[in-house]
Amino acid sequence: QVQLAESGGGLERAGGSMLLSCAASGRLFSVYRLAWFRQAPGKEREFVASIVWDVPTTDYADSVKGRFTISRELTNNVMVLQMNSLKPEDTAVYYCAAGPYGPGRGKYTYWGQGTQVTVSS
Repeated sequence: QVQLAESGGGLERAGGSMLLSCAASGRLFSVYRLAWFRQAPGKEREFVASIVWDVPTTDYADSVKGRFTISRELTNNVMVLQMNSLKPEDTAVYYCAAGPYGPGRGKYTYWGQGTQVTVSS
């Protein structure tokens, strides 16, 4: 199985930056892509960005394009989300996810516990 651990969440001002990390461990041969999702209070889970581990190809939600950058560190099995120009609307619990090959934006079978990101106005 695969274990995912998010880190880097916290409090930041609007217009500021924050970096989230997701450390992956376990049977990583089964992982094709990783992604970030987020969920704000009272809202459903929302796709943020994904990356195909080996290529890498990336995909972003329209709401974060031009502000967020997803990347990976191959030697450390770490996925990174660099968040710039933060908005209060970015406030949410951010979850790391991993899964096998799948169509479209993929399917995800492993999830981290989440890390809180709060952006003040």
